[in-house]
Amino acid sequence: MVEKKTIVNNSAGIHCRPSSMILAEVQKFPDHKFCLSSTSGESDLTSILSLLSLGIQCGEEVTLTVEGPNEEEVSDKLSDLLAYEFDFK
Repeated sequence: MVEKKTIVNNSAGIHCRPSSMILAEVQKFPDHKFCLSSTSGESDLTSILSLLSLGIQCGEEVTLTVEGPNEEEVSDKLSDLLAYEFDFK
């Protein structure tokens, strides 16, 4: 199991569009288990609603936990997405 702390940099936090991109990446790894923790709770990253319910804002630190065959590589990819500044203009 790998645990990684990441700061969310997206100016609007993790809203619908970033959530869909993060979950699209999660779905590429069906043999892994995921958990995302923030100050408002935890999500197992099984649905967009579970991720949105955390209400993650810009500047908030989140903890990503990944368990699976290549967990280090997968956690790096997801941490990068969580920290990414999405530009949807």
